[in-house]
Amino acid sequence: MTSPVKNHNATTTSVDPDRPAGAIIVEPSSPRYPSGTPTAGAHRKIGIAVDLSDESAYAVKWAVQNYLRPGDAVILLHVRPTSVLYGADWGSIDLSFETDEESQQKLEDDFDNFTTTKANDLAQPLVEAQIPFKIHIVKDHDMKERLCLEVERLGLSAVIMGSRGFGASRRNTKGRLGSVSDYCVHHCVCPVVVVRYPDDSFGTDESAVKNAAEKDGGDVLHPVPEEEVEYHDASDKQTVDSKPI
Repeated sequence: MTSPVKNHNATTTSVDPDRPAGAIIVEPSSPRYPSGTPTAGAHRKIGIAVDLSDESAYAVKWAVQNYLRPGDAVILLHVRPTSVLYGADWGSIDLSFETDEESQQKLEDDFDNFTTTKANDLAQPLVEAQIPFKIHIVKDHDMKERLCLEVERLGLSAVIMGSRGFGASRRNTKGRLGSVSDYCVHHCVCPVVVVRYPDDSFGTDESAVKNAAEKDGGDVLHPVPEEEVEYHDASDKQTVDSKPI
């Protein structure tokens, strides 16, 4: 697996050829420009916000089993910390060594590779269900605000996320939402579906649906056409990989 190209060049990431989507990284300096997407032909574009936790993995499986339907396409949306020292769920980090420029760059590259691998693992239920998807990874220090911004930019019909993985205390949740989930419920422009993890206080596999329900109206569903994977650099100049999703 190759490391993403830095210095604001177009970013590409090699992935397992058996999986139909590659990861993309949008640099945080260009958050407000419109973003092209290979899921433009979908009847609905459903976002699943993931933070690489078990709760996020469960949310993806729940979406496949209970929410997604023919004609939908999925965008797995992940906001990666701008500094890997504040990253989570990738094991302990040895801070005893001198963080010179070279070692810091290696740490960034390793974390990018780890993030891409984990995101593709999370997408496996979508692969097995043959649901069109792409992985959308951005870097920002403010996960809450950036998630809502990307949801709007991508024109999502709804966003699904776990209830606890995003900032909630694991020791004393009492069924409450994490800070990121709660923020998205109140600030996202589309309906937000919060999936409760099975061992939450309420002990249920059902989701709590926040915001207004979607008005589907029984429209006829159309298949999602195969399209090309798009990558974006810091100025959002688009380059296209010839490999389809």
